[in-house]
Amino acid sequence: MSKNKIPTSHEDNHLRRADLNLLTVFDAVMQLQNITRAARMLGMSQPAVSNAVSRLKNMFSDELFVRSGRGIEPTARAHQLYGPIRQALQLVTNELPGLGFDPQTSRRQFSITISSPLDLLLAPKILNVLSQASSGVTLNIESLVNENIENQLRYQELEFAIDYRCIDRSDFYNQLLFEDELVIISSNNHPRIDQQESQRYFFTEKHAVVRLSGHSSFSFPYYNTAETQEKVCYQGASLISVMEIVSRTEMVALVPKWLALLSSERLNLRIDSLSWLDNKLNSYLSWHESASKDKGNLWMKELLTQCVSMP
Repeated sequence: MSKNKIPTSHEDNHLRRADLNLLTVFDAVMQLQNITRAARMLGMSQPAVSNAVSRLKNMFSDELFVRSGRGIEPTARAHQLYGPIRQALQLVTNELPGLGFDPQTSRRQFSITISSPLDLLLAPKILNVLSQASSGVTLNIESLVNENIENQLRYQELEFAIDYRCIDRSDFYNQLLFEDELVIISSNNHPRIDQQESQRYFFTEKHAVVRLSGHSSFSFPYYNTAETQEKVCYQGASLISVMEIVSRTEMVALVPKWLALLSSERLNLRIDSLSWLDNKLNSYLSWHESASKDKGNLWMKELLTQCVSMP
């Protein structure tokens, strides 16, 4: 063997033969799950994208995409590949001259989810700050956090989630945004509460709650016994409806303090503390590790954090 010849491994040769340009096609098709829209985004013809998808199937020895209605649906293997491939593409993009993230020129769209009622508190601030920080970056906000949120973040269908719960998994990051507390509310016209302490009437009055099932139900820990569940006689879809019901009935409810203060005058509500209960309520910003190296995501994370720190 020549002294100047560097030995190569089988993996090196295999990678050299692979067309890594196909990975950008994979990324676009995974995002849009539609060949025509992916072709439009990439500036390619539809047949060229279809051909690239066929080559990707051979590269990974998997179908990757199957027909579903008017679009296509990724296979389990495609979902498995998406996070690492997207992270690798982001790392390369970040280092290429002229391709870094610039909020002044970018036309990128971000997607986040904010659980209710935090959307009422945070969404206006976020959108107003974004409009001042960039004229081209857009943000899609959903006010629902569901059981599928981890996969949506993992496969970057969403970049961030804001919720009262953090995601306790090793491949996720959670940043504490702010601390709040739960209080108990009732109508100022309630005929029995009067000067009672909350610890007494919490166990005697009927309760209205946000549905006790589901990812975003922060009330569940307080209604996890037969005794407290028997007191629940209304389960609403949102805290806004719960508070409206409480204001016109003899029920009580647990709500975040900021929301109670915001609505107490309009709804004629009484607010009592829950100092005898573990009533700490934290808000978290969560994201998957696959999004942690992208400069655009880092910029958006700073913007979201800035909004929470605003008065």
